[in-house]
Amino acid sequence: MVKLTNAEMRKLDEAARAGWLYYVAGNTQDEIAKKLNVSRQSAQRMVALSVSKGLIKVRLDHPIAKCMDLSVKLKDRFGLHSCEVVPSDKAESTLGLAQAGANEIERHLKYSEPKVLAIGTGRVLRACVDELSSMDCEQHKIVALLGNMALDGSASAYDVVVRMAEHIKAKHYPMPLPVLPRSKEEKEQLQSQYNIACNLNLAANADVTFVGVGNLGVNSPLLLDGFITKEESEELQQKGAVGEIISWVFDRNGKLLDCAVNDRVASTPLAVDSDKPVIAIAAGQDKVDAILGALRSKMINGLITNEFTAEKLLSLD
Repeated sequence: MVKLTNAEMRKLDEAARAGWLYYVAGNTQDEIAKKLNVSRQSAQRMVALSVSKGLIKVRLDHPIAKCMDLSVKLKDRFGLHSCEVVPSDKAESTLGLAQAGANEIERHLKYSEPKVLAIGTGRVLRACVDELSSMDCEQHKIVALLGNMALDGSASAYDVVVRMAEHIKAKHYPMPLPVLPRSKEEKEQLQSQYNIACNLNLAANADVTFVGVGNLGVNSPLLLDGFITKEESEELQQKGAVGEIISWVFDRNGKLLDCAVNDRVASTPLAVDSDKPVIAIAAGQDKVDAILGALRSKMINGLITNEFTAEKLLSLD
């Protein structure tokens, strides 16, 4: 069997998605074109490809069929504007997340009118950026939602804004800040600097935002990357912390904790119930509670996850 390239796999995934929307969900080709942000002719070709490649029989013979059903249920349960569920072959696999994330990012980059994209940090977002096609997007701006420095001045290996800008040739605005300054007063002093204040404002008013979701157990990215100490991590867990988005810490119900970390965090605050897309990309057994809290917080209104995680989320009260 010939192994397909990433580009060929994406094309089939798009065809399967269009086929599901047409044959299962009953959308017109005009509606499909709008939902997938393509021309009507492209939507028509995708539907045709889903048939010619044998993806469509009496039902959609492609793993994305079940995933589409799960995405509809997640949207309904949590009031999401958008949700994509990718197939998963085992519990801890995040295979497909990066490709789906890159595909969603590219949808926004293809707009001719200028857009501001605000980006978090982390392993999954870095993987998404590595999947991006080379593009010429001089009309867009890419801004970091947070700094990437620990207190000792060392930088995280998973900062993505500069790397993304290299892929797409867009103007970028990094955030030259520690993730967690030493005190609330130090944070306020740093954020009052003109360039940083401008970047924070740019990020807060972005047209679309992409973030990861971190868990707060023993494998917490904040702990492993040296942004918090073991003692701070244990204290957060005692307070009921389950997850973080751009280092803002919340509990299982999505409530931001009254804690020293949230007092000090220098990241751009995320609005609740934003009218602009705020899309989280995350999956895995150790992140289920964190993603649940993120969904309940209403700081995100879009989700890209996998089949295993979607089923776990839907099974929880």
